[in-house]
Amino acid sequence: MSTQAHAERFTLLRPLLFTIVYEILGSATESDDVLQNSYLRWAEVDLATVRDTKSYLAQLVTRQALNSLRTSARRREDYIGPWLPEPLLIDENDPSADVLLAESVSMAMLVLLETLTPDERAVFVLREVFGFGFRDIATAVGKSVTTVRQVAHRAREHVQARRKRFEPFDAADTARITEQFLTAAATGDLDGLLSLLAPDVTWTADSGGKSTAARRPVVGAEKVAAVLMSLFRPERLADLRMERVNCNNTPAIVINGERMEGVFLIEMADGKIINFYAIRNPDKLLAVAAPRRISR
Repeated sequence: MSTQAHAERFTLLRPLLFTIVYEILGSATESDDVLQNSYLRWAEVDLATVRDTKSYLAQLVTRQALNSLRTSARRREDYIGPWLPEPLLIDENDPSADVLLAESVSMAMLVLLETLTPDERAVFVLREVFGFGFRDIATAVGKSVTTVRQVAHRAREHVQARRKRFEPFDAADTARITEQFLTAAATGDLDGLLSLLAPDVTWTADSGGKSTAARRPVVGAEKVAAVLMSLFRPERLADLRMERVNCNNTPAIVINGERMEGVFLIEMADGKIINFYAIRNPDKLLAVAAPRRISR
């Protein structure tokens, strides 16, 4: 088979393969590296021996993603402050069209998946999000089918016990709440800001020690409001540009100056803001330069 045949099959499935790897790693840039390395291996495969291209490639990228995840896990032990996944700029017109896909790449879900072991995370993603069979998953993670069933059960229970109700955001409500939030923060309207925040709202900032950010999560409406009032004060934003985008199927604000200052994801539930995820580490902002296609 020609090199073109390899490229065509891989390109057709690339959005799916990227989504699998991103959900296992939580990093778009590392996912790109995994896909590149996986393609080099794929290019050497005799296509006559491949019965199911989707399953074969999913297994291939999963093995590479697990190797990358185990390596990066050691680096994260020395990470300064909270570690958050890289924000993913979504190239989708209707993020609510596939609720399961939308939830699976949400920042809240990715943060939750960080509490799983590498094998649990890969098995959960392949089974619960993408619906692969236990035999295919067993091949991907190098475990027996019996073991994979046990891992899947354990991971599912862990996630279900900790996940919050996911609400695909309504475009009109999201635009309204986001506009009210920006107006209140920029004008110093503390009461207006507090009215938008859930009592136990949480602010989590990821800087890796490379920019100014709280080293621990800030919890509570009044404390988070104080952080927001400081961050969005008019004199600070005078030379900056704010853009509203969709990151991880969550409303987000990108702040740009001479360089990108940060990406701030806003998680809402029941008409209130319940979480802010502030990514300030410049290394994690590179992936926001261009939108990505995701698929399952």
